[in-house]
Amino acid sequence: MKVALLYFARLREALGASREEATLPAEARDIQSLMAWLAQRGGVWQEEFSGCRPLRAAVNQELVANDATFKDGDEIAFFPPVTGG
Repeated sequence: MKVALLYFARLREALGASREEATLPAEARDIQSLMAWLAQRGGVWQEEFSGCRPLRAAVNQELVANDATFKDGDEIAFFPPVTGG
């Protein structure tokens, strides 16, 4: 399955990229397993996607929970939660 991955805010800066096209393995079937797959890249990827730092996800511009699934061709965005004041 191929998807577009978008990274915003601190992720964009830490990863040195704002977007990538990725061919996912079969085990990356929901947001949580996708994050685990990204964390396996090691280094800063491990730091950002291991679950130690809060992240939100959106699929096709709609906020989703970590158990949300996606399909071929979807756009998946990751970003830190934002607080207002």
